Amino acid sequence: MLLLQPPLVSTRFHSLYFITRRSFRPSISATVFSGFPSPSPSSISSWNGLDAKEEEDNESLPSRRYDFSPLLQFLSRFGPIELVLSESESVTSSPESLDTVEFHLAESYKAVPAPYWHSLLKSLCSSSSSLGLAYALVSWLQKHNLCFSYELLYSILIHALGRSEKLYEAFLLSQKHTLTPLTYNALIGACARNNDVEKALHLISKMRQDGYQSDFVNYSLVIQSLTRNNTIDSALLQRLYREVERDKLELDVQLVNDLIMGFAKAGDPSRALELLGMAQATGLSAKTATLVSIISALADSARTVEAEALFEELRQSGIKPRTKAYNALLKGYVKTGPLRDAESMVSEMEKRGVSPDEHTYSLLIDAYVNAGRWESARIVLKEMEAGDVQPNSFVFGRLLAGYRDRGEWQKTFQVLKEMKSMGVKPDRQFYNVVIDTFGKFNCLDHAMTTFDRMLSEGIEPDRVTWNTLLDCHCKHGRHIVAEEMFEAMEKRGCIPCSTTYNIMINSYGDQERWDDMKRLLGKMKSQGILPNVVTHTTLVDVYGKSGRFNDAIECLEEMKSVGLKPSSTMYNALINAYAQRGLSEQAVNAFRVMTSDGLKPSLLALNSLINAFGEDRRDAEAFAVLQYMKENGVRPDVVTYTTLMKALIRVDKFQKVPGVYEEMIMSGCKPDRKARSMLRSALRYMKQTLRASNT
Repeated sequence: MLLLQPPLVSTRFHSLYFITRRSFRPSISATVFSGFPSPSPSSISSWNGLDAKEEEDNESLPSRRYDFSPLLQFLSRFGPIELVLSESESVTSSPESLDTVEFHLAESYKAVPAPYWHSLLKSLCSSSSSLGLAYALVSWLQKHNLCFSYELLYSILIHALGRSEKLYEAFLLSQKHTLTPLTYNALIGACARNNDVEKALHLISKMRQDGYQSDFVNYSLVIQSLTRNNTIDSALLQRLYREVERDKLELDVQLVNDLIMGFAKAGDPSRALELLGMAQATGLSAKTATLVSIISALADSARTVEAEALFEELRQSGIKPRTKAYNALLKGYVKTGPLRDAESMVSEMEKRGVSPDEHTYSLLIDAYVNAGRWESARIVLKEMEAGDVQPNSFVFGRLLAGYRDRGEWQKTFQVLKEMKSMGVKPDRQFYNVVIDTFGKFNCLDHAMTTFDRMLSEGIEPDRVTWNTLLDCHCKHGRHIVAEEMFEAMEKRGCIPCSTTYNIMINSYGDQERWDDMKRLLGKMKSQGILPNVVTHTTLVDVYGKSGRFNDAIECLEEMKSVGLKPSSTMYNALINAYAQRGLSEQAVNAFRVMTSDGLKPSLLALNSLINAFGEDRRDAEAFAVLQYMKENGVRPDVVTYTTLMKALIRVDKFQKVPGVYEEMIMSGCKPDRKARSMLRSALRYMKQTLRASNT
């Protein structure tokens, strides 16, 4: 007999079936399939039956133990999952003719209950190396009709493929069968875990179209993916939340926390606080990490008083704030508060036994740098050493960024010297700050020297490195070098992103290399990178500056047609382009379209409109714009008044210039060199006119 009664393993098991290994099992040490490792003795033993936990989960089933090793040895010939999927016909074809071995295997296992197959599949799916076996098992069971919960089996397999970063194989598998709620959920989870949010959202939409309601877990996984990759967007979160409400899904603690944290990470603390209040009103509690994320978002928005209140609420709830919570509030003090608040926060941490970390010290360094207290910032570095917190490259990077932002780029060399003396090795992020510092102040030779040093130390440049170098070379007119670096970037295997393409499109536009610009746009789209708002704004700007207004308008319309909303910056560029050529009517039309699109006119756009009227010698309309600004709460700046004075000079109304200059001072604007030059020019012309009238 092929099916033999085995000896009892335990008194708990009775009437056990074991398949004789002598008939079916080849040598375990033999290679079963090229490229696919044969099961090891330890793995084979783990498949001889269910473990203790699985046995407990299936206590309601007849107590049997099955030896699956002969079946797995037979199925292992199909190889890795990629090969199994590509040759699935041979696995899933109906059993018109079977060899003797397969026939007896099917007969031997026909009494195995479904939960045992589920447990075996989960065991196989726990390792990416045995996913091929897992798929072969599911297909074999379906081929012989030995298990009827295939929906669950395929969802387990899809979930495992997603966990093993085999998203393509998961989709390939899903196409072989009609999607059900279980398989939909598994596939959405696989997409979210592999950070392919676009596909996950598409599947949720398709699931709804097929008449199935999405699981709230799917929304949690999508939001977690967005948060994890810092690609979260408040508008997208609001859309997801509306879908949850529309589907009447009951919010659980995890989804609520994910939503609140998502809004906080998206820089929308108001909605995060609103959702927090709703959750607390229904008895759902927020996790500490969620509250800290709101405190951080409030600090980023300079809403320090609210951040303090939430921090105090956290403390009064009995939770002892840890370093991250203190750092979140400290960030607010550094951003808006006096230096003493930041210092007192660090002192309070030490009093309450909360140890400051590198981030704490880097924030304190930011506070001292912002206050211009360079020596205090250096003292912090010494305190770090004394507190057994080794200063790292990030801390020095913050110190250097402070110098850069205050225009003291020469101190870069001093920071490098201090790093070396403390034995801190620069990392990629620090080198990026150094390159950016040199680039901003047109020290391109120093920037390239830093880049070469980075390479010599074996640090591979990332997109930030390349984009920084490209941008600084383009801004200083070194377009040929930028083009060479763009090619070098691709050769080193660093894939350009939308920012990279936007920089190069702007470079070609500045050089009026229209054919090259269109070629680059085509290449960008061919790589699956769709033009974004910045891309279209760049195109409108370069077309406008070159007087190619038809192309600029066409770009604007194309942007709207693909569902992108034009930004104020785009309209500012278009209005300014018209203004530079004295095309006031076109500038007014662009302004009207801007307001009809629901965009609030910015100071920059209104100044450009004043300039357009001035260039067209329409001073009355220029002053009408000034009146519009006052009535709509837009405060004029020195550029506003200087542009108005220029408009008056253009139409020889010199006598009105001193009045505009006086109004500028009375409004609190400090005249700059250009404003004073306009006043002197008007006074000089007035004096000349007076002399001429007296002669």
